[in-house]
Amino acid sequence: MPSEQELLEIIDIQTEIAKLGRNLGDVMKRVTERTLSLVRADGVAIELAEGDDMVYRATAGMANGHLGIRLKRDASLSGLCTQTGQILRCDDAETDPRADREACRKVGIRSMIVMPLQHNESTVGVLKAMAAAPAHFTDHDVELLKLLSSLVAAAMYHATHDDNSDLVYKATHDDLTGLANRSLFMDRLRSSLIHLPQQSRGVGVLMIDMDGLKEINDTCGHRAGDAVIREFATRTKSCARSSDTVARLGGDEFAIILNPVDLPDGVGAAIKRIQSALEAPFLFEDRSYQLYASIGAARFPDDGHAIDTLLELADQRMYAIKRQRKGQQGSRLH
Repeated sequence: MPSEQELLEIIDIQTEIAKLGRNLGDVMKRVTERTLSLVRADGVAIELAEGDDMVYRATAGMANGHLGIRLKRDASLSGLCTQTGQILRCDDAETDPRADREACRKVGIRSMIVMPLQHNESTVGVLKAMAAAPAHFTDHDVELLKLLSSLVAAAMYHATHDDNSDLVYKATHDDLTGLANRSLFMDRLRSSLIHLPQQSRGVGVLMIDMDGLKEINDTCGHRAGDAVIREFATRTKSCARSSDTVARLGGDEFAIILNPVDLPDGVGAAIKRIQSALEAPFLFEDRSYQLYASIGAARFPDDGHAIDTLLELADQRMYAIKRQRKGQQGSRLH
């Protein structure tokens, strides 16, 4: 049986989930983060069954760098879990024939517990706790994960109840704006780099920071802030093509995958379109708001081939632009 302290922690997790409402992506992310300490895991993932694949849709710990990766349902412990609806434990991925050994090596997994997630009487995914050492988990950890999987299942039901959107859509899109969330962004970025249609063209990654959101929330309230976020998302989306992916990564963070894009001029042209779309003031409840964005870009393959390298470079360039803008504003005040 869980200890009193563990039960209190699970109640606390349940309270946090209730505050997040129907934002399923945020709920799944919070559950993975809290599961780390609860069962002493090195990493946690929530995988959803999508077609022939199991997809990492929320991650924490050692799994963080693998958000959006896909495993074959018919060749993984996670897929077997969705097929049988049974709790599965692996004490050593190197010797367990049920595990996808290569995928486990890529993430660094030696032992894991895979817990089925039930939705509308079907197993739609798994909650996976993982460790870098073999034989890490105990029967007690299994009991704790049972309680957490019930919380996730309840959140799934709440997110899709009286809603025409399906479960995967709710798990991969931002609840406020309808844009892709971080999970879908990473999934699409991995796919874009693998399936680049023409060698003469590339893939562009834009990291976008919406400037001034905190000031709007502080002075005008979160209702105005949410309206500004939605307008920012709408205008940014209007600049994208059907082949591009526009995402809200969280808070005031947005990102775009330009796929494909002409190198080197296509990325700069996309940035100019976005800045132009943001120029007109936004009117909300008789008040005018100016929309600003700091945008950093990276290009594949010119700036690198690894996802982490491209994202870090685009992030660095975005923050350099933000610092430059703040410096210019400061100089105008003197």
